[in-house]
Amino acid sequence: MAAMTSSGVGRVGVIGGGQLAWMMGDAAKRLGLQLMVQTPSEADPATDVAAELVLAQVDDAAATATLAQQCDVITFENEFVDLAALKVLEDQGVVFAPPLRAIAPILDKYDQRSFYQSIGVPTPRFQAISLASEIDVNFGFPVVLKARRHGYDGYGTFICKTLVELEEILQRPGRSWLLEEFVPFERELAVMAARGRSGEMALYPVVESQQENQVCRRVYALDEFVGGVAGQVEAIAHQILTALNYVGVLGIELFLTANGRVLVNEIAPRVHNSGHYTLDASTTSQFEQHLRAVTGLPLGSTAMTCAGAVMVNLLGFESSASDYAELRQQLAAIPQAHVYWYGKAESRPGRKLGHVTVCLQVGQNRSEAEAIARRVEAIWYG
Repeated sequence: MAAMTSSGVGRVGVIGGGQLAWMMGDAAKRLGLQLMVQTPSEADPATDVAAELVLAQVDDAAATATLAQQCDVITFENEFVDLAALKVLEDQGVVFAPPLRAIAPILDKYDQRSFYQSIGVPTPRFQAISLASEIDVNFGFPVVLKARRHGYDGYGTFICKTLVELEEILQRPGRSWLLEEFVPFERELAVMAARGRSGEMALYPVVESQQENQVCRRVYALDEFVGGVAGQVEAIAHQILTALNYVGVLGIELFLTANGRVLVNEIAPRVHNSGHYTLDASTTSQFEQHLRAVTGLPLGSTAMTCAGAVMVNLLGFESSASDYAELRQQLAAIPQAHVYWYGKAESRPGRKLGHVTVCLQVGQNRSEAEAIARRVEAIWYG
C-alpha cells in the first residue's frame, strides 16, 4: 500500500501504458505514490512501473470503472478516450485530473481551434471541411489538413500543395477533417505548463521543437527566448490553463513567425515529448510535476539544473525486433548524455523507441548543441 501524500492521495490511475506513463514511474516512487495502469498489452512500457494493471483498451470505460476502484484519482497518458462514457463515471464520483470538462475542448482539433478563438488566443485560420469545394478561397495553397480525431506523431496530418492533393485525401473514408492555413513560421516552439488543484501555475522554459514529417526529431532548451516572445508564450499559457480550469501538466506547441508573433498550433492534456529534457535538466521533471498537480501536492520548481539541454528522439528506421544495445552503448558514451529506451518489442519506421538528452555545460552555445544533435543522429541513423 502506498503511503498517502499530504493531499490524502496515494494511488494514481493512468489511462494508457506507453512511455509517458513509464516515465512517471520514478517520480511516483519519490512521491510515495502507486501507479495503477490501464493498457491493452502486458508488453506496454508502463507495465514495468505499475503496481496494478487493468488490461484493456484505453477507450474501454468499463475497464476504467475497474481502475477507479483501485485508485484515488485518474489521469491520462493519451487522449484516445471515450469522453461521454467517462462522464458517467465522473458523475458517480470518480475523480479525473485533468477534469473531463478541461479535456472536452481538446480532443477534436476543430473544437480545439474554436476554443482558442473563443478566448482570444492567436491561432492559424481554420475551417471544418469535408469536400474540396468548401475550401475558403482566402486560404490559398499550401494548406494543412488534419484528421479531427486520433491524429498523432504525423499520422492524420497532411500538407497539401495543390487542390488535387487535397481532394485525394478528403476522399478517404471514415474521417472528419480540419483545414488550416499554412503558417510560414521561423521556428516551432513548445512550453510545458502546469496548474495545480488550487490554481497555482508553473511554466517551464520555452524551447524549440524541430519537426520532420510532422514528428518531433529534436528539442533545444537553451534559454533563447526572452522578452517579447517569452512574454507572449507565458500569457497564452496562463490564459489557456485558466480558461480550462486545468489540473496537471499541459503541453503547448506554438509557431513563431518572422515578425515575432506567436500562434498556438496544438495542445496536449498530458505530459509531452517536448518536455522530456526535464527529466535530466530541471529541478522538477514534467512527470513529477504532473503527479504533484493531480494529487494536490505543491508544484515544484521548474528551474534548469544545467546551462541547457538538447533532446533527440530515437525514431525507428526499419521494421525490426532489435533492442539496438550496441547503438545505445555508443550514445551513452557521449559526455553528459542520458539515454532512455522505452522497451518496445517491435521497431517500425517513425515509431518513438527512446530518446537521448544531453545536458550542456556553461559556455556551450547553440552551434555546439546542434553538433551534439548531429552526433546523436549519426550514431543512431548511421
